[in-house]
Parts: sequence; C-alpha cells; structure tokens
Amino acid sequence: MTSPKPNILFFHVDNLGMGELGCYGGGILRGADTKRMDQFAKEGTKLTHYVVEPQCTPTRSALMTGRFPIRSGNHTIALGGNGGGIVTWERTIAEVLSETGYATAIYGKWHIGAEAGRFPTDHGFDEWYGPLRTYDECMWTEDPHYVPERDGYSHMHEGVKGKGAWPLLDQQLTMETKKTCDLEYQRRALKFMEKSAQAGKPFYCYFNHSLMHFPMLPRDEFKGKSTNGDWGDCLLMLDHDFGVLLDKLDELGVRDNTIVVMCGDNGAEDHLAGRGTGGFFDGSYFSSAEGGIRTPLLIRWPGKIPAGVESNEMVHVTDMFTTLLSFAGCSAPKDRLIDGVDQSPFFLGEQPASNRESCLVWLKDELHAVKWKDFKINFKRQQHFHDPELPLGFARITHLQEDPKEREPVNQRYVRWWVMQHAHRIVRAFEDSVKQEELIPPGSPLDFVPQQAGR
Repeated sequence: MTSPKPNILFFHVDNLGMGELGCYGGGILRGADTKRMDQFAKEGTKLTHYVVEPQCTPTRSALMTGRFPIRSGNHTIALGGNGGGIVTWERTIAEVLSETGYATAIYGKWHIGAEAGRFPTDHGFDEWYGPLRTYDECMWTEDPHYVPERDGYSHMHEGVKGKGAWPLLDQQLTMETKKTCDLEYQRRALKFMEKSAQAGKPFYCYFNHSLMHFPMLPRDEFKGKSTNGDWGDCLLMLDHDFGVLLDKLDELGVRDNTIVVMCGDNGAEDHLAGRGTGGFFDGSYFSSAEGGIRTPLLIRWPGKIPAGVESNEMVHVTDMFTTLLSFAGCSAPKDRLIDGVDQSPFFLGEQPASNRESCLVWLKDELHAVKWKDFKINFKRQQHFHDPELPLGFARITHLQEDPKEREPVNQRYVRWWVMQHAHRIVRAFEDSVKQEELIPPGSPLDFVPQQAGR
C-alpha cells in the first residue's frame, strides 16, 4: 500500500566535512571508497553550497524549526538539565507533519534539549532512541579521574509521544555503545519504515548517524577494511549503513515515493581523535570558515528531482524545513518568523537558481559574517575550532570562487567596498525582524513565549 504523500528519510551525518565523500573529492583519497553515497549522488541533486551552522545544536534547531538558532536560543550547544534547548512554543517539522497524518520517528542525536518538555517526543515525534546529549560522553569512563557515582552516568534514552523519554539504565553510553549504536538505530528505523509502509501511512524518518563524530570506533566487520585506519574504516561503515536504508526502501517498494536527503550537520571534526577535512575549503566545525559551515547535501526523489544535477546555488539549513513541508503539501507556520525559504522549484528543476542569495553566519551569539552570492563579508574570523577568534579592524571581503581557502588578502586586485551595501542591507533586515519578534534567550524556561509586535 502506497501513501499519496511522499515519505521522507533524512539521513543526518555528524561532523561531515566537504572533503570526505568520493563525490565531493574525497573517498579513496581519504582511504575509503564511498560507493553507495557516490552512486546516490548520480541519482539526484548534489549541492556544493549547502550552508549549515558551525555546531550541531544550532544546525539541528534550524532544521527542526526553519528559524535561525539565534532566534530560538539554540545558537550554541544545549546545556542539558539547566534549561537549555527548545521551548514549547517552537513548532518543529515533526509536529507539522504529524498533524497531517505522518508517522514520525527520530533515531540518534537530538541535542536541542535534554529534559522533560524538550525531548523530541514532546515536539511531534512518535518515537525516539538515542543519547541524551552527544557521543564524546562515551569517553568519560576512559578518564582515570572520572568517578561515575560522583560525576554522573550517561545513558541511551528512549521516548514515546505522550510519555516523554526516559534513560535506559542497562544501556550506559560507553565506547562499546558508541561503536554499535548505529545498528540499533538501523534496526528500529527499518522496523518503523516497514510498519508505516504496510499501513499505507507516510513517514518521516529522521536518522542521525553517530559518525563522523569522535571517537572513531568501527564495528568489527569494518576494522582494517580501509587504508586510513579507524577513521577510514568508519567512513566505510557510514557509507554501508546509508546503503542499508536505501535497500529497505527498494524492498518495501516505496523508493519512488520517498524523498531521501543525505547531509551533514556541520563541517569536519577538528579533534585529532577523528580529524576530518573541509576539502576544497578550509576550516572545521566550531568555526565561521567555509569548512565549518558548508557540508555535503544529496537529495533524491525519483521522477521529481532531476538526477545527475550538481549546483553551487546557496541553500541554507532552514530552507530544508520549509521545502520538505512544501513537498509534503504542508505550509510553514505563519504565526512566527520563519527564515527558511521554499526551495522546491529549485530542487524540482523548475528554475536553475536557488530562492536564496544570502545568509548570516553566527558563531555562538556573535555575528561573524554575511554571505551574499559568492561573496563573504567577515567582521570576525575563526578558521578552525582551536584557533583564536580574531576581530577584524575592517570588514574582510572574500569572493569564494577566487579564494575558497579564505587566505589573508595581502594583495587585493579589486577594492570591493561596494559589496558592503549588500551586507549592511542584510544585517538591517535581520535587526528589523528582531523588532517584530524578540529573540528567545538561551536557557529560557520551557513556557517562554517571545513578544511579537502587534500582539
């Protein structure tokens, strides 16, 4: 039985640099042949200018709400247990889809709230299984100074709509758990998609793979299979796991009616425990460099989204909220500011240009840059996670096709102060929007509602 509405499988990769996959110039150069993802790229549209946030919490908030994370108080990693995360007032894509008949599930990292009222099952998802916060907590037990009875445990969690979520006390987040957790995500996701398909109910499966987040722990069947140690073995594992989900769509006969998105949540890992690469660009996550805010995005919808297309048109993570709702026949909420624009005409091949030409680049609560077309106007600069943040005396204007590595412009050919008028216009538009709807402060109570002009 096939649903008249399209299914959505959103495969979210943790810390995926632009230089990792073969279809983006990595693959065997990184010691691992990413053949499933490379083949998938040929079956749909590949973006080279997909802009996310520099950290996972802001990106995941933006994806779920279609709003810049600075608006929702999620512009840096959720504190968890201290009021950090999403407030009840926010509307997620899962809530909107659920109200129109979709079955919704999330597997893996949520990371925009770690307490009652902020779990994914409090925000539209029928079910959830994953860590309370993030994966480096699996390394706590490796620290000789860590005393779990004193310092606390980290457990995997499970949740059901209407019941919140709870810790699985027999599943502590350890190195072994990190190594094998994607198999459990996979088992549950396959069962969820099968159950939904058999019932003829459209599904939204938000699959958050644990890779490429450190520590790099390949499952035994992938150990030693690449030429780049554990890191390359993990890249092979990631590619394989994506293929398992694609094969299930074929088996269920829903391939043609399923929108599949594969993308990263931010740029490459910077820790030596799992360092990735921005490839053509420079930088890492937790930075405002292109390598921190660009990540691969591949999207397939057979017969709808053209196959074999590659585009350098700008698409922002907030746009995926609005666009996927449009594909599902839903509208974005109209009672709040939504930053995402509908990119469905662009993805469907009805127009060559994206509906976006600019975005703002925040690092925590500081505006680092404005992106306008292929120009980047930096007010502050941080190239890699562990680099110092540098205030710039004058705004620095870079054309990213001329200087993709964003090197210091010692010998500029053109004086491009004319670009500043566009940067100022974009910043003023955001400042005006804040007068229409106040920003939600980080750590706001669950029942916080932003004041809106005229209400």
